[in-house]
Amino acid sequence: MQTNFTAEQLADPHVAESEKILRRCVHCGFCTATCPTYVTLGNELDSPRGRIYLIKDMLENGRPADAEVVTHIDRCLSCLACVTTCPSGVDYMHLVDHARVHIEKTYRRPLMDRLIRNMLAAVLPYPRRFRAALALARIGRPLAPLARALKPLRPLAAMLELAPRGRLVSTGSAGPASHEPQIERRGRVAILTGCAQPVLDGGINEATIRLLTRFGVEVVVPEGEGCCGALVHHMGKEEPALAFARRNVDVWTREIDGGGLDAIVITASGCGTTIKDYGHMLRLDPEYAEKAARVSALAKDVTEYLATLELPVQDPRELTVAYHSACSMQHGQKITMLPKALLTKAGFKVREPAEGHLCCGSAGTYNILQPEISEQLKARKVRNIEATRPDVVATGNIGCMTQIRTGTALSVLHTVELLDWAYGGPKPARLA
Repeated sequence: MQTNFTAEQLADPHVAESEKILRRCVHCGFCTATCPTYVTLGNELDSPRGRIYLIKDMLENGRPADAEVVTHIDRCLSCLACVTTCPSGVDYMHLVDHARVHIEKTYRRPLMDRLIRNMLAAVLPYPRRFRAALALARIGRPLAPLARALKPLRPLAAMLELAPRGRLVSTGSAGPASHEPQIERRGRVAILTGCAQPVLDGGINEATIRLLTRFGVEVVVPEGEGCCGALVHHMGKEEPALAFARRNVDVWTREIDGGGLDAIVITASGCGTTIKDYGHMLRLDPEYAEKAARVSALAKDVTEYLATLELPVQDPRELTVAYHSACSMQHGQKITMLPKALLTKAGFKVREPAEGHLCCGSAGTYNILQPEISEQLKARKVRNIEATRPDVVATGNIGCMTQIRTGTALSVLHTVELLDWAYGGPKPARLA
């Protein structure tokens, strides 16, 4: 794609990077076939190619974002299926990240949209606030139909409907601690506690700690780590996202320089994609660039790390698992075979739903901010999952788990919960 940026514009490193990305696009349109919003809506501007044209025009002309640009960029899930498909290697992820920051800085959203986005940014990354908000959601759930009837309030209705209906259980795995291996030590890792996941399903990290320590790995929960920054990053809130990244880089650097780390294990693939990008996010910060790159190099999805332990083959189980590959796993981190191979080795029958490349519609806060499109994608995903006639659904991302659970009666578990059970851990509560 030909570009016409001025030398003055290219002096901005963010613009210079976006210009290089834009030049790689050859308008082939392969991305349209795998883009969930284009497949759902059929609008060229709701495809990666269409959004690239909008971003180019906005950045090249140095103008503020307008309502049309914001509408179509907001509809992007950042699922990155287009990145997997693109034969030219267009780095769409960093291009749309830049566009979102530009939107946040130059566009004034309608009042209700601003309030909801600011509320999400102020609540979701903080476990105590999020837990309190979910308690309030149980009280407010009867108001969801009323909120759904008023378009500006539909995100509030989506929040109420997504909130778990059961009692939230606190777990000890979220607090700072060092979990010693049960056999001779063969490794030492830090585990990301995160923000939303320990509130929604603390059993995931507990299963991870049990499984790793059972196979000789010391697991450290460092003091001071928190949200990876993905939630605010994808809303274009650059400074809060970088602040979260710097805090975690400091925490993990202390562990690396102290007791040493073989890996930073992450059990939410959405967080994993962001943490693996810390080196890029902080590349212009002279104090953090090198440290962030070191942290990103150590970041591993839990299935990546488990694959290095050479877990033994287990006897077959009479349990069929439909494996849903989260977009952040398959497109963001390019991890496709490992989770399925681990489940098969653990004795489970693994089935892959049709259209596995398409997003379930969760995408961080997307199922709140774009509830209509999200519902269509969820219904499509659930149909494909249920068509495999599984006993249980497995995936590696808490957002996907929460989304899919609202559309099916099937039990939806994290991959590591099934692996923990197969290798001597308790049967997952959702199966019992």
